[in-house]
Amino acid sequence: MNINKIILTGRSGIFAICLSVSAQFVSAQEIDILLKGGHVIDAKNKINAKMDIAVSNGKILKVAPNIPVAGAKKVVDLSGMYVTPGLIDIHTHVFTGPNAGFGHGSSSVKPDDFTFRAGITTVVDAGTSGYKTFPLFKEQIIDRSRTRVLAYLNAFAPGMMGTATEQEDMKALEIEKADEAIKKYSDNIVGVKIGHYSGKDWKPFDEAAALAHENNRPLFVECHITAFSLEDQLKHMKAGDILTHAYENVSERMPVVDENGKVHPFVLEARKRGILFDVGHGGVGFWFNQGIPAVKQGLAPDTFGTDMHHNSVNSGMKDMLNLMSKYLNMGMQTEDIIERASWGAANAIKRPDLGNLSEGSVADIAVIKVLDGKFGFLDAGGFKLEGNKKFQAEMTIRAGRIVWDLNGMAGVPWSKALK
Repeated sequence: MNINKIILTGRSGIFAICLSVSAQFVSAQEIDILLKGGHVIDAKNKINAKMDIAVSNGKILKVAPNIPVAGAKKVVDLSGMYVTPGLIDIHTHVFTGPNAGFGHGSSSVKPDDFTFRAGITTVVDAGTSGYKTFPLFKEQIIDRSRTRVLAYLNAFAPGMMGTATEQEDMKALEIEKADEAIKKYSDNIVGVKIGHYSGKDWKPFDEAAALAHENNRPLFVECHITAFSLEDQLKHMKAGDILTHAYENVSERMPVVDENGKVHPFVLEARKRGILFDVGHGGVGFWFNQGIPAVKQGLAPDTFGTDMHHNSVNSGMKDMLNLMSKYLNMGMQTEDIIERASWGAANAIKRPDLGNLSEGSVADIAVIKVLDGKFGFLDAGGFKLEGNKKFQAEMTIRAGRIVWDLNGMAGVPWSKALK
């Protein structure tokens, strides 16, 4: 029976029958977690309303008004909170290890230590590994993390190993081997990264782009490409490719906003061509004097990548919700921010199975409260924006399991344990 089609007939008697059938269907299933009364924002399914969500066997069982509580193992009242797909951070460095630097190193961070407390259920590692190091990254981090860890494969074979090889040695550009890695680990690798390159030959950039596009994946362009102008870099990119650190203001790359506070016309043209702009906050990647005028002139970020690493989490960036809070206080609407942090991010990495609350999809869910008060937010230059609203993750569910519960909403009162 296609209940949705019957409901669309608009006949009140049939509508009542459909609601009854729907309720009986949900009640007949075993509900592990029933989330009641939250304001659901699910851009894929065009939901922006108060709804209940039933979770069963790690999947979304039902999204509907007033799902009966009978038979639910756990019922959580989320009145006054937003319920969204698990957030997706498309720019992180999580290949931890004993080395100095990022690749298998101490500059990266363990994803589970920082994700769930910010409503994040999926991260994308930004080229910390290349084809030579990806198997180790998969074994030690991807396969052992509760957070879903995806990756852009570094165009350079070793990845970000902190040596000149990554940036300049053309021998480290082994495109055929990288292509083999993408095909072998197609479920894990969602793009190709080029960055930290100081050479003067376009070959690494263009071959990385070709590698990405031939595998139907985006090219992820980081900064630290010193020989080529921003305008030329954007010209070498295609629709769906991602420019990260889009709102930085550093000497090594022209900023997107000029000295008169205007977004460069070639940047706006790149947006029209379908180039995506990621924040990539990090330690130096986001400045209010770029972000604020860019938003006002139609260059809001497509995604809220944090550039999460051991320095940025303790500096201006903090976490993904702090970054999203900055844009909330810069004038973006809550629904727009959440859409770009979930369904928009899923589309950017070509993973439409993520970033939504479709029935049957994996139950990755963020419960977010908007706090009212007096708050301060820092950019990479240490400059402050004052605001009166702030996102806070109250609960995070990953694959149907509660992995973060800030205020114990799903907990049982301790006194009942004595009975």
